Amino acid sequence: MPEVEFSIVIPARDEEAYIRGALRSVLEQRYPLDRVEVVVVDNGSRDRTAEVVSGFSGEHPDLRLRLIREPTPGRARAKNLGVAAAQGRWVVFLDADSRMSPDLLDAIARRTASGEQAGSIAVLADSEDPVDQGFFALLEFGKRLFGIRAQMFYCARDLFNHFGMLDAQLQIAEDLEFLQRLRRGGIRVGHVVEAAIYTSPRRLRALPLRLGVLVVFFRWALAHVGIGRRWPY
Repeated sequence: MPEVEFSIVIPARDEEAYIRGALRSVLEQRYPLDRVEVVVVDNGSRDRTAEVVSGFSGEHPDLRLRLIREPTPGRARAKNLGVAAAQGRWVVFLDADSRMSPDLLDAIARRTASGEQAGSIAVLADSEDPVDQGFFALLEFGKRLFGIRAQMFYCARDLFNHFGMLDAQLQIAEDLEFLQRLRRGGIRVGHVVEAAIYTSPRRLRALPLRLGVLVVFFRWALAHVGIGRRWPY
């Protein structure tokens, strides 16, 4: 069997309703599946997340899929465990309530071939709702305009040995902090715009009158400038 090129690390806590969509988006990649693995980190789920992942693995034995457990809640902690278990040359982080566009790994492979060692990925709303779409489009515009590297990203696995793992104390913006660390260390960090990750807008809908849009925006804005990164999220 060919060596693993890409390890897709998916932290998951109580994601039984979404995790199949994330896993299916890996199956639908145009990149050769025999060079891809998926590491799902069950982060103390209280629902059937683990059972759903195990069932998906049984249905698709051609997919290299491992389920590991991190009982202590914490997204950065779960991601670090996934990185430690990963075998690929490149690690791609995918949230459990999100899905990759079919051309994402192809796009990342072209960038790595050009010498890019890390990069954030365009994140768009997995929704037809204009408010959801507008919110994520605005964030994406801001990332491009101001050169912000944040949210889901890919990275050469050996960079974690040189720069350390994600800060497990952070509840939000752990990706931003890590990519800033890479940039300070002289690593060129790109931003994938020719493909995307589509994510659930459920946080935007968590409050009546769409107040979740404002709450999420200000929470992310504060985290961007270093405020509240350890607050529960």
